[in-house]
Amino acid sequence: MQNQNKVKLSRRDFFKASGLAAAGISGGGLLGGLTPARAKGATPPPMWESRYSACDMCFNKCGLIARVEKGVVTKLDPNPKFLKSRGMLCARGNAGIAQVYDPDRLKHPLLRKGARGEGKWQRIPWDEAIDMAAQKMQEIRKKHSPCGHLFTAGADLQSQFVGRFAEVYGSYNVTSHESLCLLSGTRGFLDTFGEVPFADLLNSKYVIMAGANRFEALVTPDSIDLMTAMRENGLKLVVLDPRYTKTAALAHEWYPIRPGTDMIFMLALMHVIIDEKLFDRQWIEEKTYGIEQLSEHVKQYTPQYAAQECGVPAEDIARIARELAADAPRSMVYPGRRSSDYENSSQIRRSFALVNGLLGNWDKPGGLLAARAVGLKGVPYDPPWYDENPDDRIDAHAAPALFEHDGSFVLTREAVLKGEPYPIKGWFIYKTNPMVNAPNRKKTIQMMEQMDFVTVVDITMSDTAWMADLVLPSQSYLERQDPCSGLQGSVACACVIKRDPVIDPLYESRPVFNILKDIAGKLELGEYFDFNIPGYRKQQLRDLPDAEAAMDRDGVYYNPSKVYGIYEDRIYKTTSHKIELYNQRYEQMGLDPLPVYTPPQKIPESRFRLVVGRNAYFTHGSTCNNALLHELTPENVLWLNPDAAKILGVRDGETVEVSSSVGRGEIKAKVTEAIRKDTVFMYTGFGPLSKGLSLIQNSGASIAALLEDQHDAISGNAAMHETFVTVTRKVA
Repeated sequence: MQNQNKVKLSRRDFFKASGLAAAGISGGGLLGGLTPARAKGATPPPMWESRYSACDMCFNKCGLIARVEKGVVTKLDPNPKFLKSRGMLCARGNAGIAQVYDPDRLKHPLLRKGARGEGKWQRIPWDEAIDMAAQKMQEIRKKHSPCGHLFTAGADLQSQFVGRFAEVYGSYNVTSHESLCLLSGTRGFLDTFGEVPFADLLNSKYVIMAGANRFEALVTPDSIDLMTAMRENGLKLVVLDPRYTKTAALAHEWYPIRPGTDMIFMLALMHVIIDEKLFDRQWIEEKTYGIEQLSEHVKQYTPQYAAQECGVPAEDIARIARELAADAPRSMVYPGRRSSDYENSSQIRRSFALVNGLLGNWDKPGGLLAARAVGLKGVPYDPPWYDENPDDRIDAHAAPALFEHDGSFVLTREAVLKGEPYPIKGWFIYKTNPMVNAPNRKKTIQMMEQMDFVTVVDITMSDTAWMADLVLPSQSYLERQDPCSGLQGSVACACVIKRDPVIDPLYESRPVFNILKDIAGKLELGEYFDFNIPGYRKQQLRDLPDAEAAMDRDGVYYNPSKVYGIYEDRIYKTTSHKIELYNQRYEQMGLDPLPVYTPPQKIPESRFRLVVGRNAYFTHGSTCNNALLHELTPENVLWLNPDAAKILGVRDGETVEVSSSVGRGEIKAKVTEAIRKDTVFMYTGFGPLSKGLSLIQNSGASIAALLEDQHDAISGNAAMHETFVTVTRKVA
C-alpha cells in the first residue's frame, strides 16, 4: 500500500509540474456527449473515456487502455483482450503516463549554439528546423554521396520510415539498436532452423535458461507463461547465470556458471544425448542434416571436461542432459533475446540451437515454434538509383554474416572514425541512444565530433541528443498515430495492432513520420512520402478486411492461424532444406560449421569480468529518468561478491572507483553473495552526461563509459562481456 500511495502522489506531482492540473488542457471534445439528466438512483457514468493503445515503454508492445479525463491521461490499464501480454501491464507500462507528463520532456526544436556537449541551445521554429535538416542533408549528399549520411533507429512502429527515408535519400548506411543487442542470437538460430523461433514455455516440461532473466528482463508472453507453467504444469527450470537473479531464485536449480563457458555446457549435453542415444532417430534422420558430423564432433566434450571449464559438476551435466531428453520434445534450451555477450556469441547461440535440434522440439507443443501468419502486407515503393554511390555500406565485409538491414553499430563506428572506405559526415538518430547503449562511450563521442551535422529526434534530452546539432521533440506513443504492426506471441497469438492518439499532442512535439515527410519534400523526394498514416494502414490491411473494425472494437486483431505443424508441408530455409546441425553455408564461408569451444580469456589478477543485464523497470537507458520508475531504482550500484569485497577492503554501500582500458566511473558497492567472486555487474542508463535528465544527474556510473568495444566475429553484434575492470575503494 505504501508503494501505491507513493505512485498516486507522484502522479499529482507530474500534473502540477507540467501545469496540466491547473491548465486543464482541453481535450478537443474527447469526452463526447455525456447526458446531464439521469434517472434517480442510476449509476453515474464514468467521468473518463477509455482508449485503446499499445505500450511503447519497451519492445513488447503490450495492449493497454488509457483513461482520459478532460484531455489528460489519468491511468493506464491492461487490455484484457490482449493475449500477447496475457491481459497484464508491467511497472514500465504503468509508468508510460510519467513519460507523457515528464517535466524533462523536449518541448520545441533546439539548435546547438556552443561546443558539442556544452549544453547551449537556441529555440527555433519548426519550419527553420526542417529547412536546416534538409539543407545539411543536401550538402552532405552533394559532397560525400548519399552514403555520406548515416541513419540509426530504435525499435518503434515508426522506425520503418527512417529506413524508407534512408533508401530514397540514397544511403545504404542504416544501423538498428538490434546490433547492440540480439543479432548473434538471431544468427545462431536462423542458421540452424532457417528462421528465429518462439519458445512455447506454457506447454514445456523442462527448460534450461542460460543468461536470460525472464522474471526481471520481461518478455511477453514468455515471462508470464514461464511462471504459469512452473506453478500449474510442473515445468522444471534450470538456470545458468553468474548472477543469482530473480529468475535464478525461483528456479529449481541454479548454477553460477563461469562466464563465457555456456558453449561447452551445451556441447556436453549433446555428448550425453548422442552417446546414450537419447534422441528420436527417425525425426533426426528425416528432419536434420549433419548428425554424423555432430556425433563425431561432440565426443571430445565430455561432462568431465565441461565441468572443469564451466564449474557445473559433471554428474549434474549428465543428469540434466538425461532429464532434458526424457521430456523431449516438450523441453528446450531457451533461445533468449539479448545475446551481445562474447566474440563468439553466434557460435554460442548455435550450440543452444543444436541442443534443441537434437531434442526434436521444433514446431511442436512445448518446444520451439515457427512464426505464424499475421496477414499484414508490406507497402512497396521503388527508390531511386544514385550512380555516385559507393558499392556497399561502410561496414560491409567487416563481419562475414552481417545483417544488412541492421548493420553493426560497433563496426560502423570504427569505419566512421577511420574515414574508410569513405567518409560519413551526417547522422540522423531516432528513438535510440547510442551514447548510453553502445560500448565505449568515448568512441561514440569521437564519432559525433567527426560529424558535420547530427539530428536527433527524441522525447527527452538523452546523452545522444545532448551531443547533437539539431534536437527535434518527438511525440509519446499516446499522442500519435502509427502504422499497423504484426506481433508474434508464441503460442498466445499472432496479431495486428495500431495506435491512435489518446490525447492531443503536448508542446510542439511531432511524430518522426511527419518530420521525414517534410524533409523529403524539401529534398524533392516528396513522391516517396505522398501518403498519410490512414492511407498507409489501408495498404497494410488490404488482405484483412475485418482487421480495422476488430482493432477499433478490441484494441487488437487476431488472425486465426496454425500454431503447430507449420513445417509439415514446408521446407526449411537452409542449404540442406533441413535443420542444419552441420552448417554447410558456414563451411563454404570458411567458418566452423560446428561450434568449437575455445576457453574464454583468463581474468587478469585483481580484476573482474563486467557483465550487463537489466531489471523489470529499465529498458536500456530510456526509462531511468522516468519519475515513477526512478522511485523504485534511483541509482545503479556495483554488485560485488563478499570474498572479493573483503580483499579490496570494501564495505556495502561504500563508493568505489571502477575502471577499464577505456573509461572509469564512481559508484556505490552492493556487497552480495548473488554474484560470482570473479564477476561484477551494474545496470545501464545511469551516470549521464546530459543536464536535461534531472532525476539521474550525478546518480551512479555509466556502464557505456566502461565497456570495451569488441564484437561477435560472425554477426558484428557488440560483445558486452569481454571487458575486465579494476575496483578500488574510494578514499574520502
